[in-house]
Amino acid sequence: MEWRVSRLDSFIRRMVAQRLVIDWAAQAIADREGPVLELGLGNGRTYHHLREQLPGRRIIAFDIKVTAQPDSIPAPEDLVLGDIRETARKFTGIGAALVHSDLGSGIAERDRETLLWLPALVPTLLAPGGIALSDLKLEDPRLVPQALPEGVAQERYRIYRRTASSSGI
Repeated sequence: MEWRVSRLDSFIRRMVAQRLVIDWAAQAIADREGPVLELGLGNGRTYHHLREQLPGRRIIAFDIKVTAQPDSIPAPEDLVLGDIRETARKFTGIGAALVHSDLGSGIAERDRETLLWLPALVPTLLAPGGIALSDLKLEDPRLVPQALPEGVAQERYRIYRRTASSSGI
């Protein structure tokens, strides 16, 4: 008999992993300048958590439309609506300390399409040495995989550091 994880258990594991990597990243960027970019506001849970972990830090959230709870919606100047593939490109060179991307859909075909543009976009948003967190694997030579915090299963979430070189932006 094959044992399978329920969708509820999978969701819980993803949320625990997300909280652990965000908490790790908040500590990792504590002394770094630069905004935080949230690619995929969704219902605003991670935005809300980022705001709690990084008080006073500018957090810019991107999504196609607002579906977040009212207390998890950024101020208008920090909310960018539209196709993230296009809207985030306008922020190339912003020098983000952290980019959090939660754009995986769990649908292989849709995720493959996202992976055609996301891995090349993220490093252009980060400052050299900045951190990227992603539910999808970001393969780009400017992003160096980092060890996951204890309690996060391999492939559940990923952490990258932008290479120190500023070339390739």
